[in-house]
Amino acid sequence: MIARHIATTIVSVVSLTAACNALADTGVGAKPIAGAELVLDGSREMLDEKWTYWQGPRFKSSLPIKWQVVDDTLDGGKCVMTDDPAAAGGKYGAADILTKKAYRDFRLHVEFFIAKPGGNSGVYLQNRYEIQILDGDKTKHGMAAVINEAEAPYEAYNGAGKWNSYDIVFRAARFADGKLTEKALVTLVFNGKKVHDKVTINQVWGGAASGVDGGNNGGKGITDTPQGLKLQAEGHDVRYRNIWIKELDLKEPDTALTE
Repeated sequence: MIARHIATTIVSVVSLTAACNALADTGVGAKPIAGAELVLDGSREMLDEKWTYWQGPRFKSSLPIKWQVVDDTLDGGKCVMTDDPAAAGGKYGAADILTKKAYRDFRLHVEFFIAKPGGNSGVYLQNRYEIQILDGDKTKHGMAAVINEAEAPYEAYNGAGKWNSYDIVFRAARFADGKLTEKALVTLVFNGKKVHDKVTINQVWGGAASGVDGGNNGGKGITDTPQGLKLQAEGHDVRYRNIWIKELDLKEPDTALTE
């Protein structure tokens, strides 16, 4: 009886610890928090209403958006697939989509599903700074990396064929008299686990075809303009659903996301 009681206590403690490690209002299935706007629910109507193409230097597609609305084979409902023909062969920038609305500081929730091994996409904060989506890559260029700034927290990845989630608090770069005074900051919770805390983002990586300011001074010439949230097409079957965003006004250089 004593041994059984001890075992039950251990299981309870482990379960409680796991629950405490998951931050509130984060993870797959998290509903929009108060004041947040749902910007992608998987429907064609919302896709066309709130999104458009980023017409950067490599843009090759055309409106209406060619991303497909497909069935969510795991949970039912609908989701949006990135397989735009213009991006076939990994041509990022050819058919990336972004919100029509621009944002400065914000709290963001994104859910994504990689259908096949090696699937590649990306979530771009302010159409500048990429949070990578890349199955199989554990480097600074890999899954859930603040690209080229922080290592991939691959251990938190649910894997291909399953839904994953990013919860992000982002603070835009700050300027005074037109000059950069504070670099952008980001905190990332991956599948309910905090994996990046107040990471400084130094530049736009990937060149002019990657995002706004990518062609300015090697990506270091950040401008003082809000921009939309961007999702990347690279010709892969990567799917998105349940994307919501809440605008913030972060006076201090802090991107804390607390329970």
